[in-house]
Amino acid sequence: MQSQYCFWVSPLAIVWGEIMQNIFVDNLAVDTSEQMLRAAFEAFGQVLTVKLVRDRDTGVPRGFAFVEMGSDAEAQAAIGALNGSTMVGQVVRVNEARPKPKDSKGTGLEMRRHREHRY
Repeated sequence: MQSQYCFWVSPLAIVWGEIMQNIFVDNLAVDTSEQMLRAAFEAFGQVLTVKLVRDRDTGVPRGFAFVEMGSDAEAQAAIGALNGSTMVGQVVRVNEARPKPKDSKGTGLEMRRHREHRY
């Protein structure tokens, strides 16, 4: 069996010997917590990290999250079982996370200039 190794991963998500799986969870209710997500995914294997994305200004969850699992097999089992299931009254979509596309204009900082203070 050919093994794959990660050279850069987040410090909390290091799994030596194989590449961990990042999962995108969408259509979450505002009441959903990171602990709820962790409990749901731990039924299928080791959960390395759970990141519930929140609004920068208000701190209210934006309705999606990322879950990193220890192995591809565990992640595929979780995706298959939880996609279309109900969590806190919402039918959630669970998919393999895709890498964020690179901005064709460069780093993307140009889009954030409107937030800079002018004085």
